[in-house]
Amino acid sequence: MISFTRRSVMTAGVATCSALALGLPAAAKTTLRLGHGLAKGHPVDKSLELFAKLVAERSKGELEIKVFPAGQLGQQRELIEQLQTGALDLAHTNTAPLAAFEPIYGVFDLPFLFRDKAHFFKVVDGPVGQEILEVAKAKQLVGLAYYDNGTRSFYAKKPIRVPDDLKGLKIRVQPGPVATRMVNLLGATATPIAWGELYTALQSGVVDGAENNVTALTLAKHGEVIKFYSRDEHTRVPDLVIGSAARFARLSAAQQDIVRKAAADSAKAHNDSWQKEVDLAETEALKMGIAFNEVDKAAFRKAVQPMFDDLKSQPAVAAIAEKIQAVK
Repeated sequence: MISFTRRSVMTAGVATCSALALGLPAAAKTTLRLGHGLAKGHPVDKSLELFAKLVAERSKGELEIKVFPAGQLGQQRELIEQLQTGALDLAHTNTAPLAAFEPIYGVFDLPFLFRDKAHFFKVVDGPVGQEILEVAKAKQLVGLAYYDNGTRSFYAKKPIRVPDDLKGLKIRVQPGPVATRMVNLLGATATPIAWGELYTALQSGVVDGAENNVTALTLAKHGEVIKFYSRDEHTRVPDLVIGSAARFARLSAAQQDIVRKAAADSAKAHNDSWQKEVDLAETEALKMGIAFNEVDKAAFRKAVQPMFDDLKSQPAVAAIAEKIQAVK
């Protein structure tokens, strides 16, 4: 019996040494699901795949992000709700739908808030941008990084050169009070429609136009049914990579740091390449027969001035707007 026991111990010891020599099994992998509403292959989708790659590499395989594009897990509002309940780990969303959950995010919808592109990046990459990200905590969300989404302008079934050209038109807006107020002030009827439903709405005439950056004409193929793009550049509304506070809390401090830094690095890569995508989209849009026209920006600014007067009833949003405009 003693001999048998010794042989068993020796066998177990050899097996243990072999396992150590070969390397211990990797720690259990944690898989995080990330949802977004844009098409597979869209520049944002590519940037989110880079985010996933960086997380996998830096965690040595302990963390895996699976990216679900094209609204597979829901559209933006649904994704945000899933994050709040902990049913989803990560999402990409525009800040406009977030305003329905936290009004501070509506500040980015304010027309002509930024002087130019340089001003925008000084804000989102600086203390004011970080302060806005931190606001998400109160809504069970974790703000991780800003993705540039370019400037938004109107595209419609006819040229829009002055606010009066919008009168009588139904214009799709992202769900959110600020975008709705802007479009209504300009004389059109704001019509909230999910991004995934917009092509059909434009094609069928449910709406007469929309507002977005020029890639909407090419990547989303809206240029197949809408032929006029008007460069009023009324807003520069960023996208966000956000997480579920409940799900994020389950990660170790080291893992949280990996995710945060990977999100920031993917955002930098995205922002560096975004202008090239916009330039390419404009070239392709011209080939599609899209007519680009300039607008009377002063007339647009005057028409939407009441939106800044409205901020008196929203002191927190007014304070953030003032901080943004004070950034030099």
